[in-house]
Amino acid sequence: MDSGERTPAAGDGGLRSAVVVNPVKVADLDELRRTVDGALTAAGWPEPMWFETTVEETGRRQTEEAVKAGVDVVFACGGDGTVMSCVSGLVGTGVALAVLPQGTGNLLAANLGLSNDLGAGLEVAIERGRRLLDVGAVEDRYFTVMAGMGFDAQMLHSTSETTKARIGWPAYIVGAVKHLRDRPMRVSIRIDGQPPVRRRARSVLIANVGRLQGGLPLLTDAEPDDGWLDVAVLTPRTLVHWLAMGWALLRRRGSVPRMEVFRGRKVEIVSNRTQPRELDGDVIEPGRALKAEIRPESLWLCVPRPARHPDLSVDVDSAAERGERLVEEANRE
Repeated sequence: MDSGERTPAAGDGGLRSAVVVNPVKVADLDELRRTVDGALTAAGWPEPMWFETTVEETGRRQTEEAVKAGVDVVFACGGDGTVMSCVSGLVGTGVALAVLPQGTGNLLAANLGLSNDLGAGLEVAIERGRRLLDVGAVEDRYFTVMAGMGFDAQMLHSTSETTKARIGWPAYIVGAVKHLRDRPMRVSIRIDGQPPVRRRARSVLIANVGRLQGGLPLLTDAEPDDGWLDVAVLTPRTLVHWLAMGWALLRRRGSVPRMEVFRGRKVEIVSNRTQPRELDGDVIEPGRALKAEIRPESLWLCVPRPARHPDLSVDVDSAAERGERLVEEANRE
């Protein structure tokens, strides 16, 4: 299908924007603000609105305020939780999301070839490459990458912020090891109203795109704009099973042992007991059920050009170089 790329008309002025920032994830907020304001001004954009998140208000309300104020682009500046909250405030609005990653996981950036470089994130938005993405809906919240129940959420919950800040995404391995021997859950999985599939599983993942923390490919056929959710059911029972699965994922040749894949537009998972749950790498409240459905073509995302490249990373290095020059120019003024 068409990628949804939008090209601005010749002679367009700068776009109105807002920055939703998690101050906990930023080492020097004043410096960040000077850099972003300076770069956008140098590009001919108006000075952006700024909103800080809090423990209670993690970004959705701030994003909704920015949309009501008439912005064209919202910069999500933080970790996966900040990005997810901004997405929930942007779905269906036509306002574009630009990601300025500051956290460790940054699942959306890892899956769509977006750079972790601040200058690149600004440049990608300024150059106005756009892709129209599907999102997954879980009650009144949304995810762009994946939702999960079981082992994946346990791993995220057990990974400390201190360890992530010190060693980066490998910190998730530390969290994973703690739960390799946990007992499986009995789940019923119903897809698009069909008869349920029953399994003893360690984790069930509902994915819009297919890479895990650290960019590890899990579902290679999952695309962010194909109108489908891909469901991975992981059923390892021993350490040998985990090792075989991990090795297959790293090599990515043929099928992955102890993993079944399904596909649908509406997915309902029910467990025999309460389980940890997560959306886009951010732990949410535990529950016995996880229900998700696809919302096709619901979110505009700022991406490197050309937007139709499979993982969008073809232009990310040159975008980073252009962004670095933009930031340097802004800092000289």
